[in-house]
Amino acid sequence: MIIQAAAAAPLFLLLLLLLFVAACNAQLRVGFYSETCPSAEETVRAAVKEAMHEDMSSAARLLRLSFHDCFVQGCDASILLEAEGGEAEAPGNAGVGGFEVIGAAKKRVESLCPGVVSCADIVMLAARDAVALSDGPDYELPTGRRDGRISSLALASHLPEVNDPIRVLKAKFHAKGLSEKDLVLLTAGTM
Repeated sequence: MIIQAAAAAPLFLLLLLLLFVAACNAQLRVGFYSETCPSAEETVRAAVKEAMHEDMSSAARLLRLSFHDCFVQGCDASILLEAEGGEAEAPGNAGVGGFEVIGAAKKRVESLCPGVVSCADIVMLAARDAVALSDGPDYELPTGRRDGRISSLALASHLPEVNDPIRVLKAKFHAKGLSEKDLVLLTAGTM
């Protein structure tokens, strides 16, 4: 699952689509933490860089983690919530990884700015940084997401699964307002 430079353009589109899927009520803006935790973004990037130095496939896992989080309830880090019958147990989330990288980044950010930076933003920043550190595009990411408080297997029951027939995948993506082109880009970018 190594992200290659040739895949950078589709990955950039993937992240843009994730932002679309993540439409939420929060007032997202670039530099959201500039006053309250100015080193948040560089701290997350350092954690991602370290993880990728140890295992380059961390990039693909972080990208997939962000996609799976955003697909269920928007980009709210609900996939990270440890709960019996939670989102992480959904069959569509089988094999999703990168949790340890997010945990390491969160621990570092918390040591600098306790209770300020959401896990939801850390997940999205980590995915962006994974793409950039894989020779993909680097761009400013609006932040200010709020963490979800509900993680439900039932809510994650419509995740795309590896063995879903194409008609089922199309229906699942259509239900999220995504096109067949989005399906191809997102599936190729997270495999």
